[in-house]
Amino acid sequence: MSSAFLYKQEKFIHQKLNRNKTNEYTKMVNAISKRRKSVKDENDPVRQRMLKERQDHARRQDQDYSHVFRRKTRFELIRLSLIIMGIEFAYSAETAFVSPILLSIGIEHKHMTLVWALSPFLGFFLSPILGSISDRCASPFGRRRPVIFTLSIGIILGLFLAPYGRLIGEFVGGWEDDDDITIITNNTVNSNLTNVLYESNAPLSGSSFYWALFFSVLGTLMLDFSADNCQTPSRAYLLDVCLSEEHGKALSTFTIMAGIGGCLGYALGAVDWNGTVFANLIGDNIKTVFALVTVIFILCMLTTISSFREIPLKLLESDEMLRPLTQISVKKEKEKLKAIENGKFQLQELPITATVVSEKLKSNGVTNGEVMNYTETVVKSSSSSISSSDDDDDENDESSVTFMMYIKSIIFMPKSLRILCITNCLAWMGHIVYCLYFTDFVGEAVFGGDPSADPDSVEYELYDQGIRFGCMGMAVYAFACALYSMIIEKLIKRFSAKYVYVGGLSQFGLAMAFLGKFPTKIGVLVFSTTAGVVYATLFTIPFMLVAQYHSKQTYKVRNPDNELAEKVEPIEVFERGLGTDCGIVGSMLFVAQFTMSLSIGSFITFIDSTAAVLYAASFFSFLAAISACFVVYMDL
Repeated sequence: MSSAFLYKQEKFIHQKLNRNKTNEYTKMVNAISKRRKSVKDENDPVRQRMLKERQDHARRQDQDYSHVFRRKTRFELIRLSLIIMGIEFAYSAETAFVSPILLSIGIEHKHMTLVWALSPFLGFFLSPILGSISDRCASPFGRRRPVIFTLSIGIILGLFLAPYGRLIGEFVGGWEDDDDITIITNNTVNSNLTNVLYESNAPLSGSSFYWALFFSVLGTLMLDFSADNCQTPSRAYLLDVCLSEEHGKALSTFTIMAGIGGCLGYALGAVDWNGTVFANLIGDNIKTVFALVTVIFILCMLTTISSFREIPLKLLESDEMLRPLTQISVKKEKEKLKAIENGKFQLQELPITATVVSEKLKSNGVTNGEVMNYTETVVKSSSSSISSSDDDDDENDESSVTFMMYIKSIIFMPKSLRILCITNCLAWMGHIVYCLYFTDFVGEAVFGGDPSADPDSVEYELYDQGIRFGCMGMAVYAFACALYSMIIEKLIKRFSAKYVYVGGLSQFGLAMAFLGKFPTKIGVLVFSTTAGVVYATLFTIPFMLVAQYHSKQTYKVRNPDNELAEKVEPIEVFERGLGTDCGIVGSMLFVAQFTMSLSIGSFITFIDSTAAVLYAASFFSFLAAISACFVVYMDL
């Protein structure tokens, strides 16, 4: 080998190393610059003064709302996030026991996916509308909390009807099936209740079957729909009462509590409650779990909605000083201060009023008459020259927004929000098949069991062991979600939201593809951690981006009726609601669940293996990672 060739190789390697060092240095400088900019924005004297003014103004109201304009402690963020922990407890009970409940009634496996598709079908159309309602709710208790409380009632009813649907159906259907009953007596009632309580595993027939089916499916629908849709106003409530610069910390806390709730919920379901005092009082194991989950959810919900007062919509619309402080508001204030400064005044930590201007003029030797004339000229000219361009926007922002305008904002969304929704939908399609069908994959592909085998056979016993082991994997997934949520905010600050978003989706896709190809017990536990990473990512970054869009007022929507909107000035401009956009982004979960519930069965049949579940999860996760490269991150 010639020395010239070796020299070229060495030169090439040095150039590559230098290029890599340059890239690393550039990334480090960008990260430091971004951090400095964030700290500078938080410590901006103008912004701090405006926050102090709003806080003092909010404290002088009939109700004290000053907490909206101050930082929250970690304990306060935990209180605000307890609602999601309660929801995750409900989710764990639902995913662990609803399918066995429905099967025990007599529903066939092929109809099971249709039951799971009901909630996302309704949620896709109703979730954005509920978000709009939470934006425009005029209750004196605020905009979000009444919606949270209403949906919580739906969760509680679902937690009751799901385990007791068969019992209620047998009790109600017993009267119709008993043709010999002519007089209802106490003995008849006691006899029916005895049959319901102690013979609940007997096959159902006649009207008892249909009533049990009705109440159980209704409970499942109420539980799944209410739990899915309660997340959006809960998240919006969290963002509303927190400052924009702590949204990342708030959302990471929200996700941590979700992971803790899921982990404890699966652990609660793994306990054998038969023979305990609770089971003797309530009934069987499943009813005991649902009763405990109901109590936990009620405590979590009441703790959250009683944590902080919300500013009612009426006050928000009538008083600008009670509205959230955005970067646009700070920028406008700086422009006004700059105009005053151009009139030979120095920047002060005081509001710029006629009194302040007058005192400055007097200090420069101007007489009282000149003070009055000059003050009037300066104040009028500054307000007219600087604010004139913003008057139209302010007027439109403060005007009442009709319900139809919100519907149009859902249909005609900005491009940046549309890309985010597509990415979120693809990511949920990959994750939802893991959540709904992972335990079945473990039972069949990993343990070699057969769910259709005889209950006393070895194959069925292996399948049952696989289901329990799959639940252990999902407990690991929930625990990993809680741990990753503790560091995701730091990772975003260190590497940027784009790298964390794309990286989280990509590693989940790789893990699912590898586990599908090589199904092992250790792989079930190890690769389930990647599901926790992607779940924490889906719970945090999309909504952090929506909050960032609104904080910077990045997009405003032209009236869709204006066909020449791109060529002429818009005739109507309105501000998109945070609750509406959170609802739109969150509704992608419903699209994903509905789509996968109707299609995954055919895909499994085509592949002839339950490994198709993981291949589908991998495929859609990679598509989501590609789509995430085109999301607008706003320097996050």
